[in-house]
Amino acid sequence: MRRYSLSALATALTALAFLPATAASADSAVLTYGSAGGNAVSGGDVLTGSLASGTKATLATSSGGTSGITCTGSTLSATVTDNPAAPGTATESATSQTFSGCTSNVFGVTRVQSITVNGLPYTTSAGSDGTVTVSPASGGAIQTTVVLSTLLGSITCVYQAPSLSAVSSNSGNSLTFSNQAFTKVSGSALCAANGYFTAAYAPVVDSSVSGAPAVYTN
Repeated sequence: MRRYSLSALATALTALAFLPATAASADSAVLTYGSAGGNAVSGGDVLTGSLASGTKATLATSSGGTSGITCTGSTLSATVTDNPAAPGTATESATSQTFSGCTSNVFGVTRVQSITVNGLPYTTSAGSDGTVTVSPASGGAIQTTVVLSTLLGSITCVYQAPSLSAVSSNSGNSLTFSNQAFTKVSGSALCAANGYFTAAYAPVVDSSVSGAPAVYTN
């Protein structure tokens, strides 16, 4: 999300709820922009994020491993659906996740053709404690499809996860996924059986507000 694991990557990913809290006024919303306890993010606003400067998104073939797929670019986008008073849990609809500049160091893989997150939108919940959870529709799964060029030709690998977890932080306005596990559900025998997705997105901003200010969790 091993190279194929990256698929996981993609899915993974698709979750974009945001950032943990620092101390904020009692009447502040869970999600604010500009500062902790600042202006409440409005319902319908679009939150976006790309990889933190100097970092990459990876989908390893083993937990904590170095073999798999690496992407130099990735973006997330989500629409806020509910932003109650803090402390509480805000909800978002994760609508987009992209990956670019992807390569694989898995033997036999010559190119990463595409990574597509399927089944969007997903529901994302962002708690005041910084806990972020991305969930599929009832009875579904988070799914990503990875297409790879190999020495034996093109192969398609499909990966799924029951949900994804992330941690938001007001330090850098970041959203971090660590070792999120995906399992192959279909594809060539050449596809890796599992993928472990890691990526840090920062800063997360409210792109619906002039100047795209950073988003905080309270």
